[in-house]
Amino acid sequence: MAINRIAIGTPGEASRPDAIRAAFAEFFSMVIFVFAGQGSGMAYGKLTGDGPATPSGLVAASLSHAFALFVAVSVGANVSGGHVNPAVTFGAFIGGNITLLRAILYWIAQLLGAVVACLLLKVSTGGMETSAFSLSYGVTPWNAVVFEIVMTFGLVYTVYATAVDPKKGDIGIIAPLAIGLIVGANILVGGAFDGASMNPAVSFGPAVVSWTWTNHWVYWVGPFIGAGIAAIVYDTIFISSNGHEPLPSNDF
Repeated sequence: MAINRIAIGTPGEASRPDAIRAAFAEFFSMVIFVFAGQGSGMAYGKLTGDGPATPSGLVAASLSHAFALFVAVSVGANVSGGHVNPAVTFGAFIGGNITLLRAILYWIAQLLGAVVACLLLKVSTGGMETSAFSLSYGVTPWNAVVFEIVMTFGLVYTVYATAVDPKKGDIGIIAPLAIGLIVGANILVGGAFDGASMNPAVSFGPAVVSWTWTNHWVYWVGPFIGAGIAAIVYDTIFISSNGHEPLPSNDF
């Protein structure tokens, strides 16, 4: 079972050159992703004079996040695995594909990347607000937690099926595209309810820059639970049952 392979890591692992390079890859991939994703929402606000949300705005957000994540995962894949998401890193850790020490290094890089992207947006737009994720009217925090669990489950399940599974074969070529598409599709589902984060770093960056923390815990609890469930389910049913060993952390 996946959870039996959880590893803390060796002393000094976080200072190894390959680990440092991987952290930088995660940082720059996150900057690319958040700048495009968060920036598209700010552009929508500018074009509409901060008007009300519309279906076309939701579609635009879905497409911008799907395209940006496709690129961000692709450019980081050969160095760090292209996680671009603390929840994905957590899922990899639960599945025994990355040590805790390297995961912590990734988390720091991912969070810093999101904050830097939001700061760059604030400066380049002349001080426009980088809006934090929030719940829509009538949506409770626990409603949002369920949304985030289910959406992140779908994301991390897709990561395992297309990038982690040793039997993936040629389908691994389309892993970045599949990952981007599931995020875009989930935004079409959950965007109108809680913003459809699926990514604690994506929520953390705007929260820091705008200093808005209302219900912020939702965007950590939901994604981490969803990622953990997906990792255990996929590994237990489709990987461990066939006797396959997990891949090294930088192979996906």
